[in-house]
Formats: sequence, structure tokens, C-alpha cells
Amino acid sequence: MRAMILAAGRGERMRPLTDSIPKPLLKVGGQCLIEYHIKRLVMAGLREIVINHAHLGEQIEQTLGNGQTYGADLRYSPEGIALETGGGIYKALPLLGKAPFLVINGDVWCDYPLNQLCHHSLTGLAHLILVNNPAHHPKGDFCLINNRISQNGTPRLTFSGIGLYHPDLFKDCQAGAFPLAPLLIKAMQAGLVSGEHYQGEWIDVGTPDRLERLEQMLK
Repeated sequence: MRAMILAAGRGERMRPLTDSIPKPLLKVGGQCLIEYHIKRLVMAGLREIVINHAHLGEQIEQTLGNGQTYGADLRYSPEGIALETGGGIYKALPLLGKAPFLVINGDVWCDYPLNQLCHHSLTGLAHLILVNNPAHHPKGDFCLINNRISQNGTPRLTFSGIGLYHPDLFKDCQAGAFPLAPLLIKAMQAGLVSGEHYQGEWIDVGTPDRLERLEQMLK
């Protein structure tokens, strides 16, 4: 199985920190955000990792290199102008292969055991990790009933930004910028999206305040 780290976002809410450095390279606990993901993926046995980038993306390649330092094989999918989550994954499909692959947002921090996804038998088009709703997103995203995810219903949980996807989820897509959510919702309506509720540590590191909160937690 291969993995992809989504690292192409501009990081508007992190400005001015992200005016001169891409968000995935912001340091917390003594290392870059994206390094936590790389190391945890390698520990889970996922060494072939694709990273997309746009804003100041050359800094990501210069910092991480080919991944040898981490025991990983890093490949890059440069976008120039960010293609949003769906478009970014679609562009990277040639690097991800024909088997299901793991995707993780570059701007979250989570201690979910990624090796569980490596051994998950995907029966539909996607399997999503949901978490408790944070204070800044109290209404959540999706409903989880009997391990199946729906757009409607209660209680609602928040999508963690960690998921397992089958390439067929993108089979009708065309190159360009587009979000992932409509594809997932369509698959949910067909009963093809499973999920699980993880109740461990998870932080959406989207603002300087949350970055500082993570810094304090790691200490």
C-alpha cells in the first residue's frame, strides 16, 4: 500500500507564519509537522509516500529530499496552483498505483495507529476516520451508523483528514481543481463509504493558536 500526504494548502489562517514557509514545514515539538506523518507512516510499514505541494513547494522538496533520512521513498506531485483535495489526489493517481491507498491531511496531528488502515479490507470506495467534534467545528461532518458513513443523521462526527481510498472513487473525474467532499457524498449515497470513530488525540493545526496548543501538548 502507498500513502499520500496532502501538503498543497496555502495556510491562509496561519499567516503571517506561512508567508515565507509552507504550512507542512512549520515546526512543533522540535520537528516539522509533515515529519510526524512521514515517520508514523514508515513505522506502519508505508514507505512509498507521495506528497503534493503548491505554495512554496520547492521548500518541501529541499527539506525532505528523497526520504532516505526517514527510511521512506518520497515522490512529489507539484501543482503550481493548488488543485484542492480531490484534484490533488486525482493528479497524483499515477504515483499511487491501482490498489487502495492511504491519504492524510498535512495539517492535522493525530496518534491514530496507521497500521490498522494498512490491514483494513476495503469493501467500498473509501474508509474514513472520524473524531469527536472540536470546539471550532461543533456541528461535525458526517454520521456513522453500523460502520457506514452518511451525510445525514445524528450524532455527527468530524472527518479527521485520514482515509483509505480506492482509485475508482475518482474514475469519472477530470484534471483540474475540485473538492473531495462531493465524491465522498456520492459514494456514501451508494453505501460505499465505511468508517470508524477514533477517540484518541487529534488536532486540526490550522491556526497559530492550535499550533501553540499542540506545542504545549507535546511538551
